[in-house]
Amino acid sequence: MAEKKRLLLIDGYSVAFRAFFAMHNQLERFVNHAGLHTNAIYGFKLMLDKILAEVDPQNVLVAFDAGKVTFRTKAYADYKGGRSKTPGELSEQFPYLKELLTAYGIKNYELPNYEADDIIGTMAKREEDEGYQ
Repeated sequence: MAEKKRLLLIDGYSVAFRAFFAMHNQLERFVNHAGLHTNAIYGFKLMLDKILAEVDPQNVLVAFDAGKVTFRTKAYADYKGGRSKTPGELSEQFPYLKELLTAYGIKNYELPNYEADDIIGTMAKREEDEGYQ
C-alpha cells in the first residue's frame, strides 16, 4: 500500500504567540537595528524548521485569523472576551512572519469572518478526502 501524502496545516497566530511568549524574557535581546522586536520571528522559524523536518510534508498551509470579528463574535459578543490585548512587540512582527513564509514558499491564508481553526478544519477534511494524511 502506498504511503499517504502528508499535508501540514499550521495555525499561524497560535505558533507566533507561543514563540513570542517562550522567549518573552529575552525580548530586549531580540531587537534589530531598526527597533523591530524579532523574538517571535526567530522562535516561529525554529518551530517551523523542526516540524518541516519531522513531518516532511508534500504541502503546507499556514492559516491566520482574519481579524477580531468572526461569525462567532457576531453570535456571542463575549467570545474570547477575557483575552488580553496582543502586545505591540508581537503584533509588529506579524507582517514579517508572512514574509518568512513567502520566502519558504509556504502559502498562508486568511478568510474574513473566520478563524484559522475553521480554515484548518475545513482543509483537513477536504484534503483527507483527496488522500492526504
